[in-house]
Amino acid sequence: MADLKPKPLESAKLMKKIMADHFLEADAASKDPTRRVAWCTSVGPAELLHALGFVVYFPENHAAMLGATRQATDYIPAANAIGYSPDICSYLTADIGAFLKGKTPLQDAYKLEGVPRPDVLVYNTNQCRDVKDWFSWYGRHWGVPVLGVESFRGVGAVTREHIDSIAGQLRAITPKLEAIAGRKLDIDRFREVVRESRETSRLWRETLETATHRPSPLTFFDGTIHMGPAVVLRGLPVANEYYRALLGELSARIEKGVAAVDGERHRLYWDGMPVWGRLREMAVQFLGLRTCVVASTYCSSWIFDALDPAEPFESMARAYTELFIVRDDEYKQRYIRRMCEQFHCDGIIWHDAKTCPNNSNNRYGMPERLAKEMGIPFVSFNGDLNDLRCISDEQVRTQFEAFVEQLGG
Repeated sequence: MADLKPKPLESAKLMKKIMADHFLEADAASKDPTRRVAWCTSVGPAELLHALGFVVYFPENHAAMLGATRQATDYIPAANAIGYSPDICSYLTADIGAFLKGKTPLQDAYKLEGVPRPDVLVYNTNQCRDVKDWFSWYGRHWGVPVLGVESFRGVGAVTREHIDSIAGQLRAITPKLEAIAGRKLDIDRFREVVRESRETSRLWRETLETATHRPSPLTFFDGTIHMGPAVVLRGLPVANEYYRALLGELSARIEKGVAAVDGERHRLYWDGMPVWGRLREMAVQFLGLRTCVVASTYCSSWIFDALDPAEPFESMARAYTELFIVRDDEYKQRYIRRMCEQFHCDGIIWHDAKTCPNNSNNRYGMPERLAKEMGIPFVSFNGDLNDLRCISDEQVRTQFEAFVEQLGG
């Protein structure tokens, strides 16, 4: 297995460039008195911020970089030392811990001194309460405003009441954002950004759905890397240029019969967070098992079908309330079943992330219910998104091997 390597996508070179440009622009803007930087949660109102002329930075993306570079575990204790529990989001603790230590992957990757100083921090609790606490710490540190949207949880059907509440909150923070930006919101510009964001969403969906083909041209592990522009650049034309290029490459793979996993025998669904510091090891293991993880809840979280430039506030409210993570278990169970059927999955992997209960859906009997309903097996493993002290590598390798053996074939 030591000789096995994931097949790189050529488009990754373009992605690295545009992601570098993103970080360099945020750094430059933070040092330019005529420009404004807004920090935003990954499923926060980025479209509104772009429309107001902010350069938008996403700390969750930075925290994932800390995980992927295996630095997170070194910095989490620094955040624990100032009162943050080791049981809360390890994105939060890794990011704040790294800041306290004066460290960031941006130093090695782009020669930047640190993360860009914000003029405002804007959150949406549709992911969890942790993002609000995370942004509030930086707000106190720098003495800058923290604005946000308080979302619903356990949502079944998305109703007019939900939409009106979230849209009302977005409208309420707009005058405060205008004051910080030093400009009024141009509704035509806002609509254009929402239009671009909807196109990003459409292209990202098409990208992920190339994995419905047999053999699949990409894996979940590829998706966790190539989702970057959909997260940090949605609403900007550069994201759409990138996904058109990526789609072209994946379409060529399909046409030529190029498989992401040679000799693909089994197809799996992944629910929960990635283990950022173990992406490569897991990808290589599944290559050796001739098993392709073809779809995931996580990568699909940046598909926002509801976005509509005709109603920017209301459609953003709907898109960010239809999000999987805020829905009730009945909806989630239907969603995962539909995804498994669409992607022809033979089994499901459930990641129980120690510090991310909101993205761990295996704790209340859903795997067992779905296994009975669908007649396909599952495996649950204990791990974490960033804190590698929470995962036993040998145990997880053994679990995956045994699970694939159970699938037979």
